[in-house]
Amino acid sequence: MAELTEHTILPLPTLEGPVRLLIVVAPYYRAVADGLIAGARAMARQAGASVDLVEVPGALEIPAAIGMAGRMAAYDGYVALGCVIRGETTHYETVCNDSARGLMLLGLQGMCIGNGILTVENMGQAMVRADPAGQDKGGGAAAAALHLIALGRRWGGQRRDERPGADQPRDLIRLAGELDGGTIA
Repeated sequence: MAELTEHTILPLPTLEGPVRLLIVVAPYYRAVADGLIAGARAMARQAGASVDLVEVPGALEIPAAIGMAGRMAAYDGYVALGCVIRGETTHYETVCNDSARGLMLLGLQGMCIGNGILTVENMGQAMVRADPAGQDKGGGAAAAALHLIALGRRWGGQRRDERPGADQPRDLIRLAGELDGGTIA
């Protein structure tokens, strides 16, 4: 059934100026991680981005490492790579959900993150997805980060009062506290 599905892959964006990516990988399954890294590096090279790589113990540590780098280092974007294979316990759901949630929360704060953490049923599925000559999920995660960087740079040049809708009146909502001497609840 999957072979009947059409996929649209956006062309890489044109990025002006240097781009620094940080790949954060959990190498628990080394062969899978190596394939993901190779794909991400190749995509970054194609876009002219420089890459640094750090390893963390597992998928749950990836969002923490990216959050730390966002506060302490100068990267334009991040590529999260790893693999979680379903086992016999609910640990799989915890790791999949919480690592994805952590990355999403960082993304909603404005960080440019490509999520390449594979969540699969078995090693065969992981190897197909990690293979740069196959589904190339590592390259796809790097491309996602690059697209978000381009979008941020495009919007980042606008001042807040120049953005679409900036002249629209906004409702003031205060749940507690004082505003201009009065209390609104």
